[in-house]
Amino acid sequence: MIHTQRTHRPAPPTGWRRLVARLPVLVYRMGLGALFGGRLLLLHHTGRVSGRDRQAVLEVVESDSRAGTWVVASGFGARAAWYQNLLVEPQTVIQSGNRHHAVTAHFLGPDEGADIMARYARRHPRTARRLCAFLGLPADGTDGDFRDAGRAIPFVLLRAGSGFRPL
Repeated sequence: MIHTQRTHRPAPPTGWRRLVARLPVLVYRMGLGALFGGRLLLLHHTGRVSGRDRQAVLEVVESDSRAGTWVVASGFGARAAWYQNLLVEPQTVIQSGNRHHAVTAHFLGPDEGADIMARYARRHPRTARRLCAFLGLPADGTDGDFRDAGRAIPFVLLRAGSGFRPL
């Protein structure tokens, strides 16, 4: 059974919660990105309206250092500013640890998202259940529920070595 309806749609944080959520960006700006290991990355993206450089710290759902790929998810859905900005300009730069990589964003389909979420849930079962609860998606711990959740969450593959070079 596919669960496509959500009980609620989380809104991006505001006030002091936004400040706390933005702290990892400051950690990266201080040159301490290595503290996060491979768990988080700093995404640079260009504002589609303002044209200004923007930054967001995202959890790495999967990565392959040999292939130069990282998979991230948009917990706030396809309406998230960074996601919308990548749709307009998919070539960008990320920072993983203290290394910068020129990447191109590739938007994954629902079936790929289902596979990714199922693998993530096997590696991080508690975090996966909490994420689903936060997003208003049912997840009682079964592989099927996590696959359904993965179909509802937009995933992005960031691939290095596209020939794109940042300014």
